[in-house]
Amino acid sequence: MRKPGVLVISHGSRESSWVQLVDDAVGQLPLRGELPVAASFLEIVEGRLIQDGIDDLERQGVTDILVIPLFVSSGSTHVNEIAYALGVIDAPAIDTDLEPFRIRGNILYGEPIDNDPDVARMVWDKVKTESKNPGEEVLILVGHGSSHDGFRQRWEEGLSRLVESARAIGGLAAADYALLRPDSVRAKVEYWQKERGMQVIAAPLFLSDGYFTRTVIPQRLDGLNYRYSGEALLPHPLLTHWMERQIRSWLARDADASL
Repeated sequence: MRKPGVLVISHGSRESSWVQLVDDAVGQLPLRGELPVAASFLEIVEGRLIQDGIDDLERQGVTDILVIPLFVSSGSTHVNEIAYALGVIDAPAIDTDLEPFRIRGNILYGEPIDNDPDVARMVWDKVKTESKNPGEEVLILVGHGSSHDGFRQRWEEGLSRLVESARAIGGLAAADYALLRPDSVRAKVEYWQKERGMQVIAAPLFLSDGYFTRTVIPQRLDGLNYRYSGEALLPHPLLTHWMERQIRSWLARDADASL
C-alpha cells in the first residue's frame, strides 16, 4: 500500500537559531497530522542530514516522498546536486561530493522558492517599514548568486521577477536586483543613487538571518547611503503556506492519478 510523506531540505547552519526557524516553519504545517513530514539539512546539522530524513520517513512506512528543496532560487547549485543524489536527474550540472542516497521508495522533487507570489509578499513585509516616500525609492533585492554559467542566469531571472512583484505590492518607483556572486551589489546601489537620484532600500533574499545578512551585505555597502532592514524571509507564516500549497497540489494530483 502506498503511503505519502514529505521531506523538506534546506542548507543548514552552525547557528541553532537558523535551524530552529526552519523547524518552526515546517512544524506549523497543518498537514503534519495527516502525513509524515521530516526536515533535513544538506550539511552541518549532524543527525539530521538528508539520509537521516529519508531513513526516518521510510521507518514510518512512507513509500512516496515529496521533496521540497527549501532554497531561495533554482539557480542554487545545491538544488541541482540534491536532485542528482536523489536520483531525479542522471548527472549533476556541476562537480559534487554528494553521493547517491539510499532510497527504497519513489521520489517527487518539488520546486525551490524562486518568484512565487507568496514570497513577493514576504519580501515586502520585511522591508515596508523602511519605505518613507515610495515615489522616490528603489528596492534592490540582494541574493547570493552563482559564478556558474546557467545557474547565474536562473538567479537573475527569478530575482528580476520577484523584486518587480514586491515593488508593485509596495508601490515603489523602481526595483532592481544584485548578486553577491558575481559581485554587483555596490555597483547597483551606486547606480541608483548617483545616476538616477533614487533612495535605495536594500533587502536580502536569504532563507534565514546569518553571516551574509548581518555582515557580508553591509560590508559590501559600507559608506553608502541606503536603508536596509537586514531581515531574511524567516520567520514568516507565508513560507509555511508556500510549502503547504506544494504538498496539497501533490496530494491532489496523486489522488487523481489513482482514480
